[in-house]
Amino acid sequence: MKHIQKRFILFALFAVVPFLMNAQTTAGNETDTIIITDDPLVQVPYRKVAQSDILGGVSVVDLEELTKKNYNTYSLDNMQGYIGGFTGNALWGMGDYLVLVDGIPRAANNVLPTEIEQITFLKSAAAVVLYGSRAAKGAILITTKRGKETPLEVNVRANTGFHVSKSNPSYLGSAQYMTLYNEARANDGQSPLFSDDEIYHHASGSNPYRYPNVDFYSSDYLKSYYNRTDVSTEILGGNERARFYTNIGYYRQGDVLDFGEATDNFTDRLNIRGNIDLNLNDFISAYINTNATFYNARSANSSQEGGNYWTAASTLRPNRIAPLIPLDFIDPNDQQSWNLVNGSENIIGGQYFLGGTKLDRTNIFADYYAGGYSKWTSRQFQFDTGLDFDLKGITEGLKFHTQFAVDYATSYSTSYNNTYAVYIPSWYDYNGTDVIAGIEKEGNDEKSGQQNVGGSTSNQTIAFSGYFTYDKTINADHNLNAMLIASGYQITNSGQYHRTSSANAGLQLGYNYKKKYYADLSASVIHSAKLPEGNRQALSPTVSLGWKISEEDFMANSSVFDELSLNVSGSILNTDIDIEDFYMYEATYTQASGAWWGWYDGASERSTNSKRGGNDELDFVKRKEISATLMASLWEKLLTVNTSFFINSTEGLLITPSTIFPNYFFTWWPEASFIPNVNFNNDKRVGFDFNVNVNKQVGEVDLTLGVSGIYYTTEATQRDENYEYDYQYREGLALDGIWGLESAGLFQSAEEVASSPEQKFGGTVKPGDIKYVDQNGDNMIDDKDEVYLGRAGWSGAPLTLGVNFTAKYKGFTFFALGTGNYGAYAMKNDAYHWVYGDRKYSEVVLDRWTEETKATATYPRLTTENGSNNFRNSDFWMYKTDRFNLAKVQITYDLPQSLIQNSVFESISTYVSGANLLTISKEKDILELEFDSAPQTRFFNIGLKATF
Repeated sequence: MKHIQKRFILFALFAVVPFLMNAQTTAGNETDTIIITDDPLVQVPYRKVAQSDILGGVSVVDLEELTKKNYNTYSLDNMQGYIGGFTGNALWGMGDYLVLVDGIPRAANNVLPTEIEQITFLKSAAAVVLYGSRAAKGAILITTKRGKETPLEVNVRANTGFHVSKSNPSYLGSAQYMTLYNEARANDGQSPLFSDDEIYHHASGSNPYRYPNVDFYSSDYLKSYYNRTDVSTEILGGNERARFYTNIGYYRQGDVLDFGEATDNFTDRLNIRGNIDLNLNDFISAYINTNATFYNARSANSSQEGGNYWTAASTLRPNRIAPLIPLDFIDPNDQQSWNLVNGSENIIGGQYFLGGTKLDRTNIFADYYAGGYSKWTSRQFQFDTGLDFDLKGITEGLKFHTQFAVDYATSYSTSYNNTYAVYIPSWYDYNGTDVIAGIEKEGNDEKSGQQNVGGSTSNQTIAFSGYFTYDKTINADHNLNAMLIASGYQITNSGQYHRTSSANAGLQLGYNYKKKYYADLSASVIHSAKLPEGNRQALSPTVSLGWKISEEDFMANSSVFDELSLNVSGSILNTDIDIEDFYMYEATYTQASGAWWGWYDGASERSTNSKRGGNDELDFVKRKEISATLMASLWEKLLTVNTSFFINSTEGLLITPSTIFPNYFFTWWPEASFIPNVNFNNDKRVGFDFNVNVNKQVGEVDLTLGVSGIYYTTEATQRDENYEYDYQYREGLALDGIWGLESAGLFQSAEEVASSPEQKFGGTVKPGDIKYVDQNGDNMIDDKDEVYLGRAGWSGAPLTLGVNFTAKYKGFTFFALGTGNYGAYAMKNDAYHWVYGDRKYSEVVLDRWTEETKATATYPRLTTENGSNNFRNSDFWMYKTDRFNLAKVQITYDLPQSLIQNSVFESISTYVSGANLLTISKEKDILELEFDSAPQTRFFNIGLKATF
């Protein structure tokens, strides 16, 4: 508690300091100027450089400017719409990128766009080498806002909007389900389970309490929309001696659920971010950054094992229970039943008691009405500080920088866990009216009033870096820069024995001649405790060359090119990211007390069993890469182009091989292995990315069109495999390949089944089942007939596109953003589409095969068995995930100064926006469907920003 109090005192000081500083620095502000340049500074590893001096594989978004026309709620929201090479979840298809917030490894979702100045995407190996092993698959640098040399400025932004559900799953009602379940039983040679009379009563809807027909997605349980509201305030200012920035923000978001305790579900976040930059004297400057974030999420309790409302919605059949039963149905003379329900603590709305069955002593509805609630709480405190020394007294251009950070996060859950009783009614007919003539009670109502605390976690990050920089210009032509870096961090997570660690030393040497010819040599020496002694250090070198062609004499009079440059780089990065655990180089042995053999007959002995061999030569995984970047500005910046081409090979991925060691290194019984982990598998990615922007003024309208994207291929260039048939080999095919059987439609008759290859997946194959192609001609269908079917796009679709458009006219700004993904496939292999056994029936089964529909059926016959023949990966279930999304539209109006010049406001902007508005796809219904989680939503927002 003492440490927490210290942190709050620190944050309180940040709230006071701006006003104290403003009172002391008025004289300095009198000469403040704001310089806007066409060559902005971009944050790259450990420094900021002019955008024109970047040597490729780097893209940047000025989020502070972007937020003026595109308000959003997540720091990396739809960044593929602006950045070529970013798929939305990976850089250049690599996956597992590193996020650094102000130079410290932190979560991207713990910093909101209103707190961010700039986001830099480091895609190439040369761009990330100085960050060491953990950044080997790319890095995203989030730079938060800082104070400026301006008088005191206050910005207030307020938003409120509504999430509107796009679509809900379509499950069959009780009568349809019961009818088709009977059909499934008939298909399996079984008698009907439900009588025609039962089905009739469920279909009539005359008494849904006796004959339930539960629709989880009705307005009884869900709202069609819910609110999100946020407010943030920025306070900034300063002078040449000191600058400050503070951001205080709060948001609260509701939930689509609308009954019981779930009516009060919410998520909220309070953040306080602040920083101070100080010039202590002519050669020492310092800064302090702090952030505190408080998250809360309240939700109704669920007693359902491993599930919540949405998992129950996808599994609980509509005829199974009546969640609530009106008291009015109880026979007025049935005193025993009235005594039971009158003793209940959970009479809902004074009208209903909780229904159930002997098999369903709890259910999700009763949980949310009577089971209590829980609240997840998270507290995150972040602190970093740094000193910068200008060592010009030693030599001009030499500086030393150091940074130290400590982040601490805790989370826990508190809950009130109630137990409750459900009541099983006995129904009878009285003069044509349904009456409850008896009630059986299951369970007891108990509310202890005790708050339970659990799920406690804690995480800590400690980071340090110290580095020298050197910048020198000789004779106005020769520009030198260099860095010598030592850095590292450790992340400790509760419940994990080993910390996540990074330690490296880096060197960067750069030179350019007249800002025309560039050369850069960068390298890092990394360390990893995941590898055996002797292999724990490695050198990662990169070389980059650049040529600013537009500076050549032969381009001096070009009427086309304003700027034209070409950069190439070659790199070898060593990394331990793909080494999943520690001690993977060690041999593993276990001891069993009940051995299968003994030293003499009649007695068992303890045995020591080898599970894995050791490998003292286990080494780092390597990313070997060649990339080239072309940047151009044409026709006085009417058109700008930035495109990169890359070839990278990830080599030495760890496997436990099965074919490169003799077969006697492994036995199935007793299970034993002397095979070690080895560096063997190799992956290859080849692709290009692009950003193209067109800027044009037409009359009084300023137009900007931006197109970005990435296209890449992947290949497994080396694999440990030994298949019987060539078409089964993974080597040479995509890394994210989908494998399965090739289908040939549905069997139409018993004769066709008998004349076709035998399908060996269990159960009896009948008409209406899926027919498969015999790939190897052995007259049977089994796993040996699986083939490559297409790419899944695990790290992004083969082609990712983004389009953004801006039109400005006087005070109005229109902005639109679209994103697209093309070339990937997915499987309909979820519980919504794979319906068998006693699973809940969705609308997909309406297209099932029957004798009457066999000419048009697109779904296999229904079955109550496990469906092992039909419900397995095959192209029958594949679909294309190609889509184009209208991700955002916003209209902003900036009030003219003439209206506010005599007020307290410096500027006022209002805006309306819509997000996730439209999906254009052949498979739109599937892509917008969520069947075991909350529905996807469109978000409509209205906002106001005012500057004082």
